[in-house]
Amino acid sequence: MSNDATPHSSGPRITDPQRLRALAHPLRNELLDVLRIEGEATATQCAERTGESVASCSFHLRMLAKYGFVEPGEPKGREKPWRLAVRSFTATADFEDPASKFALREVSSLVVEREMQRLRDWIARTDEEPREWVEASTIATSTFWATAEEMSEISRTLGELTDRFTDRFDDPAKRPEGARIVRLLGVTTVDPDRSSDARTDGADS
Repeated sequence: MSNDATPHSSGPRITDPQRLRALAHPLRNELLDVLRIEGEATATQCAERTGESVASCSFHLRMLAKYGFVEPGEPKGREKPWRLAVRSFTATADFEDPASKFALREVSSLVVEREMQRLRDWIARTDEEPREWVEASTIATSTFWATAEEMSEISRTLGELTDRFTDRFDDPAKRPEGARIVRLLGVTTVDPDRSSDARTDGADS
């Protein structure tokens, strides 16, 4: 599982179960989103963006800092902002460590739930959105035969497609006029209903 701090080879790979568990909290994921978009933000500003208390945001920012996901920004007078320590990372399991595998399942489930809620929110408001944005949005599914290596190639390709937009967060001058924040959820899995099907002759039943 990858995260834009959403699947990139350029960032560090995280397998440590404690670091993975640090991500398995809804507010901490929201805080990472805030810092990704804003660049830097204080606990007070994070509270305004998330609707949570300043104390809660401050605590969870410190927890994210403890595990290396955020760091203190440059102080501005009395303000003490936070920023991302890493822009992107890949969360993956150490398959020799049951705790790592369990923690990855927790984080992955949380990410999917959050993105599905975002998708439902988008669908609910499409009548209010300009036509060009509704037509540009995509909900697509595809079923095909592939090897594990080919699945990995698809993940790398998705990462490469979005990598070219990353610097627009750091430099607003690179954002084209009319650009908006867009979400991409890339999910490639073996079909769980056919997970025991090892046929490779290309024929489907």
